[in-house]
Amino acid sequence: MENSASLCKVCNLRNLPMASAAYIDDSCSEVIDPPKSDVLDVAELVGDHIPLTPKPNVVASSSVRELLECPVCLSAMYPPIHQCSNGHTICSGCKPRVHNRCPTCRHELGNIRCLALEKVAASLELPCKFQNFGCLGIYPYYCKLKHESQCQYRPYSCPYAGSECTVAGDIPYLVNHLKDDHKVDMHSGSTFNHRYVKSNPHEVENATWMLTVFSCFGQYFCLHFEAFQLGMAPVYIAFLRFMGDDTEAKNYSYSLEVGGGGRKMIFQGVPRSIRDSHRKVRDSYDGLIIQRNMALFFSGGERKELKLRVTGRIWKEQ
Repeated sequence: MENSASLCKVCNLRNLPMASAAYIDDSCSEVIDPPKSDVLDVAELVGDHIPLTPKPNVVASSSVRELLECPVCLSAMYPPIHQCSNGHTICSGCKPRVHNRCPTCRHELGNIRCLALEKVAASLELPCKFQNFGCLGIYPYYCKLKHESQCQYRPYSCPYAGSECTVAGDIPYLVNHLKDDHKVDMHSGSTFNHRYVKSNPHEVENATWMLTVFSCFGQYFCLHFEAFQLGMAPVYIAFLRFMGDDTEAKNYSYSLEVGGGGRKMIFQGVPRSIRDSHRKVRDSYDGLIIQRNMALFFSGGERKELKLRVTGRIWKEQ
């Protein structure tokens, strides 16, 4: 039964037309045990950079891609692809969710692999799903997920902190989004002088001040300042993020300075890319960290009100 069902699918594939452009949104797929061939193992980690050469003019038809779509999660299927005795397929991630029953005909799934469909998938080449953002490459089916996880054209998430904003897009789109929807302050120039005020700083726990965006050197940078708990100690942290990829961020440096009463604290570092979430940067303590008692000392007066002035500058490394 396995061979007849599998061969039936392959025979149908031979007569399918070729389409001009489309993609599968397979970002949630789990990749396990690809077929033994020369294709790339998509289970490799993103950090293992292997150059992929785009191959133009080879695109799978929509009918083929529909055959590779799981009927339960609607994501692209990767080995092992399972099938029932009637030839209906399902991805390995969804098989336990349907309690070993085919979602199409309700027959028992068993442990039948659809090897023919797996081999067909290995022969396909598909465009990157970020083609609308500018990526023109076409990649082997089993390399596509790896490429998309590190594609330079993949959209950025909104860098605004203090809300769970789900907006994503390219940098010009996000800049307008921050200005129009989040009412973020926009400044031009590579130096800044900001004052953060709180009448009762002892009530501040995990507070986030308004994000500020700076435009300089033809790029955009986000200045964050917030209060959070470092262990049992309440602290403030200020840090800068670069609106672009990490490789570009390393071309810039910045410094932050805070002081008062004849004392000062200085931090110098490299801005983190907004590819890293705001929380990830904060929790790595990659910025100027000021304990609350020191922040109140810098504020002057009776040390009951936070009046903290943070100055800084951004420069491009030669």
